[in-house]
Amino acid sequence: QVQLVESGGGLVQPGGSLKLSCAASRIIFSLYYMGWYRQAPGKERELVAGITVGDTINYADSVKGRFTISRGNAKNTVYLQMNSLKPEDTAVYYCNAKNGARIYWGQGTQVTVSS
Repeated sequence: QVQLVESGGGLVQPGGSLKLSCAASRIIFSLYYMGWYRQAPGKERELVAGITVGDTINYADSVKGRFTISRGNAKNTVYLQMNSLKPEDTAVYYCNAKNGARIYWGQGTQVTVSS
């Protein structure tokens, strides 16, 4: 079955950096739109960043200039480099893969920004 496995979350101080990775298996990775979403307690899940098969990228306004999404098709992996982290970035971060009606989610990785 399809698996999306996130890693790289953790506890970081404000202003710090983290790099999330999402490794995909059992999909033709290069044919999928890949996205990073996050969900904070009591809030709805929101799109943080997405990258199309043609490498077109979009970001939520709240992370523009601080986060960078990239994909490594050879490694079936999508990355999210997060710099200048703020307490409001605290959330569970989820990896998402979409190709038409085929939509898959990872299990999530916790990111906590706190001093």
